[in-house]
Amino acid sequence: MKIHFIGIGGIGVSALARYYLSKGYEVSGSDLFPSEITDSLKEKGVKLFIGRHQGKNMPEKADLAIYSPAVTADNPEFKEAGKRGIKLQSYPQALGELTKQYFTIAVSGTHGKSTTASMLGLLLAKAGLNPTVIVGTKLKEFGNSNCRPGGSQYLVIEADEHFASFLNYWPKIIVLTSIEADHLDYYKNLKNILKTFQKYLKRLPKNGVIVANKDDKNTCRILAGRESTPFKKYWYQLKQKEAAKLKKILKIPGEHNVANALAALTTARILKIPDKVSFQALAAYQGSWRRFETKQLRIGSARRLTIISDYGHHPTEVKATLKAAREKYPKKKIWCVYQPHQYQRTYYLFKDFVKVFNQVPLDKTIITDIYDVAGREEKNIKNKVNAEKLAAAVKNEKTVYLPTGQILDHLEKNLDSFDVLIIMGAGDIYRLADSLAGLTKKRNKKKI
Repeated sequence: MKIHFIGIGGIGVSALARYYLSKGYEVSGSDLFPSEITDSLKEKGVKLFIGRHQGKNMPEKADLAIYSPAVTADNPEFKEAGKRGIKLQSYPQALGELTKQYFTIAVSGTHGKSTTASMLGLLLAKAGLNPTVIVGTKLKEFGNSNCRPGGSQYLVIEADEHFASFLNYWPKIIVLTSIEADHLDYYKNLKNILKTFQKYLKRLPKNGVIVANKDDKNTCRILAGRESTPFKKYWYQLKQKEAAKLKKILKIPGEHNVANALAALTTARILKIPDKVSFQALAAYQGSWRRFETKQLRIGSARRLTIISDYGHHPTEVKATLKAAREKYPKKKIWCVYQPHQYQRTYYLFKDFVKVFNQVPLDKTIITDIYDVAGREEKNIKNKVNAEKLAAAVKNEKTVYLPTGQILDHLEKNLDSFDVLIIMGAGDIYRLADSLAGLTKKRNKKKI
């Protein structure tokens, strides 16, 4: 069977491509730009087309074309598939078909999906349940991959709420971490978000289970008065006794990660996994790609610079990451480079971002240009907001705006002014870590 992926470089779409590749399917795909994700897929044997989408990229005798939610109906490859009568499915639709074939555990919520799903997947693997895991990040334990092909009935997925994608899924267990205003380009307001989550919960069968965060007010809100519904509810919260133990054994810092681990632990108990196995798995968890991912750079002969790469792009996530960094490095000089993700998110959550950066106890915060998400921005939104306006609104002299093209040079000139550098955002800012590593390597060679 031949499957072609349109927009294969996406973190979710690429995971599904890996899944089908592991099952012996012939996989091809296209994307506008090369990345470490597309490079890795090419090494695995995927036939790739990088650059402008073209109808001729669609393989002969393709059986199925799966496209990223960002792909529109006027895409040349989308149109070619339709013209040739090739079955077309969006990524959520294709993943939804898989959820019908497995005992699916869907991790949902505004925050913590990737980390919780990763923890849970590793925990099930440690318990010998051999799960298939499809997540929106990469794990060292999965061979630096976002997909773990398993050999059992269990499927752990990250169920995204954007575009109401999770309404395509049919889970047996839903893990609900949090609900906040986000993706307002699609939902417009929190009320619509809550309604959609309530609709999502109805995807559970009569014997379904929900694992919910009791510390999250909106999660409690949508579950209030649902005692008569057929599914069982299991709550977790930071005040429970296991939280203190998890805080001690986890390699990744922050209360939000303790909450994520509690969600995984609660789910494991439902599956009758012994606590001893769960705690061992959670203690061994090394963290995932761009989720407080920590690296060390050598500066000269004796000095080490800590780089933290983080995917946080919502005010709540930004606050949690910065708070965790300060807790982990209380006496270090910490700088942060933050790349806002999407003009609409920055515009709609502007006051929340300002509030967070005013509360940040860092030595310096650099806000750089907004990462433009093609096809997902309102008309004229760029006239309403930009990174310079955001930095100016923060009444904190330690928060400044700097154009993206000037950041590397600024960091090089000030390498001795900080001990920890947080590089944060859901766009391409993570590449700054590699650029800085290359820069410091050259600098060290000159000193030898």
